[in-house]
Amino acid sequence: MDVLTVQLPASAPLTDEQFYDLCRANPDLRIERNANGSLILMPPTGGETGNRNSEINADFVIWNCQTELGKVFDSSTCFKLPNGAVGEVSSASFRSPDVAWVKQERWDALTSEQKEKFPPIAPDFVLELMSPSDTLETAQAKMQEYMENGVKLGWLINRRDRQVEIYRGQQAVETLSAPSRLAGEAVLPNFVLDLQWFWDSY
Repeated sequence: MDVLTVQLPASAPLTDEQFYDLCRANPDLRIERNANGSLILMPPTGGETGNRNSEINADFVIWNCQTELGKVFDSSTCFKLPNGAVGEVSSASFRSPDVAWVKQERWDALTSEQKEKFPPIAPDFVLELMSPSDTLETAQAKMQEYMENGVKLGWLINRRDRQVEIYRGQQAVETLSAPSRLAGEAVLPNFVLDLQWFWDSY
C-alpha cells in the first residue's frame, strides 16, 4: 500500500479531538494531518525499514537513559505542531517522526492531558527514515515543516540514495554521502549515531 492523501471538504474539517478519535479508531495506520487539513494515510512499515527504525531508536533510548536529558519517542507518537492553530477547528499539522526527542523541561511544562494525547509541542530533534513508499520531495517538505515549527535539529536518512540531509533551524541543509557517524551537536550532547552498519547492510 502506498501513502494516500485524503482531502477533506472545507465544510467538514476535523477538530483536533475528532482527529485524535480517528487515529484511535484506526490503530493499524499511521495517520498524519498537514497544515491544509488533508489526511495522510501511511501503511505499516515493511520488515527492513522497521528493523532499521528499531535499531536506530534503541541508540537514542540508551543515550537518553544515560543522560536523562529528555524524552525519546518512536514513530507511533503523533505531535501537534504549532503552525496555524486557531480556535476549535485548527489548521495545525499532526506529524509522527520516526524518532523524536523533547528536552525534559519542555516536556514537563505540558499538562498530563497534553502528554496523554497528541502532545502540542514541536520536538527539539526529529529523525525521518525514508521507506520505499516515500518520495524525496515529500520527505524534504516534511523536514522543512519541522524546522519552521521550531525543531532545532533534524536528520533525513535516505537509504535508497545513500544520503543523509541535516536540517538546522534557519541554516542551509547539509547533505552527506553515506556518513559513518552523525553527531547530535548541541541539541543532543555527546550523542553519536553509528551508521556504518546501516549502509553496509543495504
